[in-house]
Amino acid sequence: RVETRGGAFTKTSATKAVETACGNLHTMLQENGARVEYGDLPTLTADRSQLAQLFQNLIENAVKFRQDAPPVVRIDADIEDGFHRFCVSDNGIGVDPRHSDRIFSIFQRLHSEQDYPGIGIGLSVCKRIAERHGGRIWVGEDVGDGATFYFTIPVDKGTHLSWRQP
Repeated sequence: RVETRGGAFTKTSATKAVETACGNLHTMLQENGARVEYGDLPTLTADRSQLAQLFQNLIENAVKFRQDAPPVVRIDADIEDGFHRFCVSDNGIGVDPRHSDRIFSIFQRLHSEQDYPGIGIGLSVCKRIAERHGGRIWVGEDVGDGATFYFTIPVDKGTHLSWRQP
C-alpha cells in the first residue's frame, strides 16, 4: 500500500513530520519517560504522511526495544552526495549486524512476541517508504550502544537553499 496508496509529493518539513510522529506516539513516549531530541531538520519534497510514518516507526521501535534507562532518541540530518541523510539513533538494545538485512523484510522478527510485541512490519514499511522516495534505509553496526538507523531522500534543486547544513 505504500506505493499504491501514497500521497502526493509536496514540500514537506521534516521537523513537522517528526512533530507529527511524536504527537501520534505521545502516550507511549510519556508512559516510558522517552525523550526525542532533534533540531531544525530540512524541508524536502516528500509524501508528508509517509515521512511522518517513517519517523514514527523508527521512534516507536526505539521505545519498544529499550534498555532499563529511559529511552532517548536523537534525530539529525545532513546532506551527502545529493541526498538528505537522516540519522535516527537511540540508547536501546541495538541490532546485531548479522541481522541488518533481515530486519527490513516483512514479518521478520528478531525477538519473541512475549519479549517485544509486534508483528514485524514496521521496518519493512520504512524501507518501502524510503525507496518510494528514491532513497534507501540501513542500520549502523554499533552493537551495545543502541541502534542507529539511516535513511536517505534525494535533495531537490533549491532545497539546500532553504536549509543550512550543520
